[in-house]
Amino acid sequence: MSGPEEGRLHTSILVGPQGERRRHRKARQKAAAQVETEARQVRKDDAKAKWDAEQAERRATTYLPASGEPGPAALRTPGRFHLPKHQDTSATLAGQYPFLAEGGLGSDGVFVGQDLYSGGSFVYDPWTLYQRGLITAPNVVLAGIVGSGKSSLAKSLYTRSLPFGRRVYVPGDPKGEHTAVAEAVGGRAIILGHGLRNRLNPLDEGHRPSAVSDAAWAIQVASRRRDLIGALAETVLDRSLSPLEHTAIDLALRDAVRNAEVPILPMVVDRILNPSDEDDEDGRLAADGRLVGHALRRLVAGDLQGLFDGPSTVRFDPSLPMVSLDLSRVAENSTLISVLMACSSAWMESALSDPAGGQRWGIYDEAWRLMAYPSLLRRMDAQWRLARHFGIANMLIFHKLSDIDNVGDQGSAMRALASSLLANAETRIVYRQEADQLGSTALALGLTGTEQHLLPSLGTGQGLWRIKDRSFVVQHQLHPAELAAFDPTGRMNGEGNGFRGIRSDSRGT
Repeated sequence: MSGPEEGRLHTSILVGPQGERRRHRKARQKAAAQVETEARQVRKDDAKAKWDAEQAERRATTYLPASGEPGPAALRTPGRFHLPKHQDTSATLAGQYPFLAEGGLGSDGVFVGQDLYSGGSFVYDPWTLYQRGLITAPNVVLAGIVGSGKSSLAKSLYTRSLPFGRRVYVPGDPKGEHTAVAEAVGGRAIILGHGLRNRLNPLDEGHRPSAVSDAAWAIQVASRRRDLIGALAETVLDRSLSPLEHTAIDLALRDAVRNAEVPILPMVVDRILNPSDEDDEDGRLAADGRLVGHALRRLVAGDLQGLFDGPSTVRFDPSLPMVSLDLSRVAENSTLISVLMACSSAWMESALSDPAGGQRWGIYDEAWRLMAYPSLLRRMDAQWRLARHFGIANMLIFHKLSDIDNVGDQGSAMRALASSLLANAETRIVYRQEADQLGSTALALGLTGTEQHLLPSLGTGQGLWRIKDRSFVVQHQLHPAELAAFDPTGRMNGEGNGFRGIRSDSRGT
């Protein structure tokens, strides 16, 4: 009994009737005292048994002495405590020790620099990543303000790829930055400009793959020529062509091909302005193509006279490690440079359309010039979609990603086409951006808040690499010889480009 019930007895023999005799009452009281005594003894025995059990448990427990564990493993003995080594793979240990930095892309490919988060080396190669299934498109978009180091990075990527058997082609170099690099690596830079002997015929057939039949090859060449002439006309006119104008171009091109195996632009222009009687039976074709003809005449008798108005005087050599088309000798004009890049790109693309040509870089510097015109943008989109088929990794170089927002109107087909170029480039490299560009850049790339705030603070040669859904912050590292060859500020510093000059500072564009 315990609690409120203690001291209370419930038994029938203790309840005495009224008028109970004295001897009976004493007997009842005696019985009650006996019950209480027995209950008290039971409680005492239980407490003693519990105490004995606790004491037995204490005596069975072993305790360290107050001075600590004796011997060489004593915790209080300085310099004698050693933990055993445990080695395992990072994949296993990551479960116990979750790492805060990316594991990287592996060691196969081109060394770029240092991963600033993990401290390890950063290696990148689009073909290797494609073969491993980490990306589905080998194209690259590179953006950065002037002086951030984006041009040096582009040059490092393609020059360091040369020992791996890759080749480099620059369809249009408006500033001539890649000429010194091409000559230094044993390639060739084709310089175009007024007063020079070099001429390129954008209507060249190019290299014909051995597996293509005559009929299929004729269709491919005709389609490429037709698209090029239409794109040039739309660029100069700054509008889309009408069906009548497309017909005038098609008939003029067909007539030129009948009279020459490899037509040139003056022949096509002449037949647009003066169609044959066979094609112009009602005499209206000349009027339909008049504006197109005069727009294209600029290429053969205007600003670009002497550049694309005759047979090619140079031959594309696919065996060279690098070929660049230097356009720096041409006067700066937005429309003129875009038309020039379109013609030069068409000439080089016709030579590159060989699936057996191996793995190649296609570098499009100042890409915003081409994207500003719908016709050129469509040609670029078509080329990017065929990049995997031809083994080509295209690289678009911008100053800022907001250049894409300047293409067409919001919601237009041209804006969607420009955005698709970014979508088909699963490698996006962003160097330092101005504060007013952070919103559009973050929206275009889907950056986190941390990544967005990081962009304005990036130093020279530091860039945010977004490879599909993975992010890296990489410090690009240059060899002194590379720095001397890649630095575009040599003229400002009174120094010439070339691998011989070695300086210890770091600059970029």
